[in-house]
This record gives sequence, C-alpha cells and structure tokens, in this order.
Amino acid sequence: MTAVGTKIDIRQLSKKELEDDLIGMGEPKFRAKQILEWMWKKGVTDFDAMTNLSKSLREKLLENYFIPTISLDKLQNSSDGTIKSRFKLQDGSLIESVLIPVPEHDRFTVCVSTQVGCSLTCKFCATGQMGRIRNLDAGEIYDQVVAVNQQCLDNYQHPLTNIVYMGMGEPLLTYKNTLESIHWITSPEGLGWSPKRITVSTAGIAKMIRKLADDKVKFNLALSLHAADDAKRDTIMPINEQNSLGVLMDALEYFYKTTGNRISYEYIAFQGFNDNVEDAVNLAKLCKRFPVRVNIIEYNPIDGVSFEKSDENRLDKFAAHLTRLGVTVTVRRSRGKDIDAACGQLANKV
Repeated sequence: MTAVGTKIDIRQLSKKELEDDLIGMGEPKFRAKQILEWMWKKGVTDFDAMTNLSKSLREKLLENYFIPTISLDKLQNSSDGTIKSRFKLQDGSLIESVLIPVPEHDRFTVCVSTQVGCSLTCKFCATGQMGRIRNLDAGEIYDQVVAVNQQCLDNYQHPLTNIVYMGMGEPLLTYKNTLESIHWITSPEGLGWSPKRITVSTAGIAKMIRKLADDKVKFNLALSLHAADDAKRDTIMPINEQNSLGVLMDALEYFYKTTGNRISYEYIAFQGFNDNVEDAVNLAKLCKRFPVRVNIIEYNPIDGVSFEKSDENRLDKFAAHLTRLGVTVTVRRSRGKDIDAACGQLANKV
C-alpha cells in the first residue's frame, strides 16, 4: 500500500477495504460508493471538492488519506497537431503521453504509458534505453487519460475517442495495474468507455497473452511484431528469444478463439532489413491463422541507432505485395516526429 507519511493512497483501497475504514470512523459504508465515484467517475483528486460528503468526513479523509496527482511538467506541440505531455508523478518520476488528433476522421487518440522506462531493450526504441525505473499504478495510468482528455477538449473541442497503451513501458509486465486502469476507464462506476475503443500493445509475452484470454478481456490487442522470422526478430527484440513467433502465434490464436477480440500487428519498416518480398511472404504467413490487420509504421530515428526508415517507394511496394497476398494493411505515417512524440521516441528527452 502506497503511503506518504502516515497517509494512505486511497485509490489503492478496494471498495470493501474503504467500507471497513469508513465504518471504523463511524460513517455509513454507502459513503464508499460516493467517494469512489468522485475519484474514478469524475476524476476528482481533492477531498474538499467531494461536496456531497459532510465536512467532518472530508476532514477525516484528509487526515488519513491522500490522492496522488500527476502534474504537467512540459508540453510540446507538433506542426501536425500532435501534443506530447511530460507528466511528473508524485515521487518526481517523469512519463510521457501523446494526444494524436485526426479531426478529419473524427478520431482523437491518447497514447498512454504504463511504466517509467522499459526493461525490454528493443534496439529501435528510445524508451528501452532508459531501463525500467518502476511500474505505474492504475491511478497514474487513468490520470493520463483524464488529463489528455481535457487537453483534447481545450484544443479541439472534442473528447478523446480512443486509447492506446503504446507509450512508455510494456503493459503486460504491469499486468494487474494495466487491467485495473482499464476497469476504471470502462466501468459504469468510472469513465464508462467501451473497451472496444481501447487497444493494448505488447512486445510479445505469450503466457500473459494467454492470461488475457483466460481473464476474458474485451479490449483489442496489438503485437509489436516488426519482423516476420525469428532470426531477424531476435536481433532487434531480445524478448523474442523466450517468446518465439511460433509460441506467440499459438498464444494469439488462443486469445482470438477465446475472446473474439480484434488483433493487429504493428510493423515498423526498416530500410533493407524487414521490407523486402521475402519479408512480405513471411508476414503474410503469420496472418493466416486468425483475422489480423497489419499496421505498417514509419521508423522514427532515435539517437545512437543506425536503422533508417524505408523510403516511400520501397514502403509502398512492400504494402502492395502484402495486399496481393490477401493481407489487410494500413500504412501509418508518423505523427509528432518533430517533438519526439512518434512511435519509439518517448524517453523524457530534454
């Protein structure tokens, strides 16, 4: 349980634990429902703002508990409308979230982080160069959605439409906190989002993908694939050595058959590495066992890495070949490159 001094982080209490605490204070247990709604439905972080609670109860809450807050540390605006936010957490750690607006398609997406840094050391990713500092708790993930939703309203007069867990960190390595955050985002007692508007991206941890299926999650799943054979994937994603493509495909097929949820492959195209005809053929084979969409992503350069993005002609040919092989393909042009907000670039860069 997180504590500051003698105060406890109230958002880490279960409803039953909060009810028991309230009874111990001489308060009726139905107050727990009111407090939870203030915190998770309205995003309130100040006990004094909980106006349907008595003044004496608010004083008791302030004496015994605290609600951690994230604060905006730095804001960057891209020429394409993308907004990157660096948030400071209660302990001083820094994370980044990105608002990706596509007004012409009425789509406003937030990319949220789940860890401070990342332990997976993918060769093309700036976050992996940081190492993992710590996991975010469910409230810190939730807070990013609330804060960026307000940014979206302020800048585009439109609420967020989609959430992608594709920021800093590997969501399935903080499994409990990731799923708890999604609970409060989707629950009627929380923000009330449809889980179909949420996508969780993983670098590929087979046993946790199977656990998602067993837990009957309702959100969409994306695999950060980036290479369609083990030899190449091993060289850029060390996690593949323990989670080979064969093992991952079995886990994803199990996930699809169990949940029926949408699966996509994220595939960064690197010049001369994974963008030739043989790669397209191998990738097409990985798309045969269950319905899947391939999102081809432009590579975004990071310091100290020699990869180059596929040129336009090569990228278009690669996508066209996949289409001829019957693969559903989308080519996603990077957003926010000029502020280091694109895929793989989040690293709290000054």
